[in-house]
Amino acid sequence: MSSLDIPHAAMKDSITTLNLAAHWPLGRPDRDMINALACRTLPPLRTGTDLFAQGDRLTSIFLLLEGWAARYKMLEDGRRQIVSLLLPGDLCDPFCFLLHRADHGVTALTPIKVAEVGRNQFEEIALSHPEVTRAMWINALITASIQREWCVNLGRRTALERFSHLFCELYHRLLTVGLVSGGGFHFPVTQLELADATGLTMVHTNRILQEMRRQRLIELHRRHLVVPDLAALERVCAFDPYYLHPAAQETS
Repeated sequence: MSSLDIPHAAMKDSITTLNLAAHWPLGRPDRDMINALACRTLPPLRTGTDLFAQGDRLTSIFLLLEGWAARYKMLEDGRRQIVSLLLPGDLCDPFCFLLHRADHGVTALTPIKVAEVGRNQFEEIALSHPEVTRAMWINALITASIQREWCVNLGRRTALERFSHLFCELYHRLLTVGLVSGGGFHFPVTQLELADATGLTMVHTNRILQEMRRQRLIELHRRHLVVPDLAALERVCAFDPYYLHPAAQETS
């Protein structure tokens, strides 16, 4: 039997399938293939555990099924910069095994559940399910687009604009996979992690969060973030969701 054999009965779409299909139309056989990949789960990882570290050799790609993680870079003196947040449904660098070593690490911000796809299995998919491969390439391009926006965040936006833009981005990304309800979403990121993601001190981070609460731009309580008025929050940072390419499936 092929390592990619899947059941004949259609599976319930995994969160990875929902994410990929949001940006490229996928038929039932392709969806079932991704669902089968999502069943290749590893033992759960605890908060603070690295999925892989900077410098590791990578021979697989990973699908984040549950929990939040972060890509990060470490400086020699121990300072850390979080360079992106990984949400349920995200792929952890689907083509990184083409390089010799990882140039960054991925760490669990919460307990996480991931599925692993080896290089041989990925190469089989490329031949037998080209639309899945195309969806993964689009996902990688959108990831690069998000990274460029984070560069603008760190280089040009004010502290208030940085946080507003980050929260708008998370809202839209989580909405894509059905994880926004009542204008809010689970938000397990600590103030230290927010500081590492925005290039600010803990004191400045706390001050900005208090200001956003005061202006009723956000409500943050017990790891749950609510955006009372998304349009108002978007106006603060001139947020344009186009860089997330919500209509990437359009070919016109």
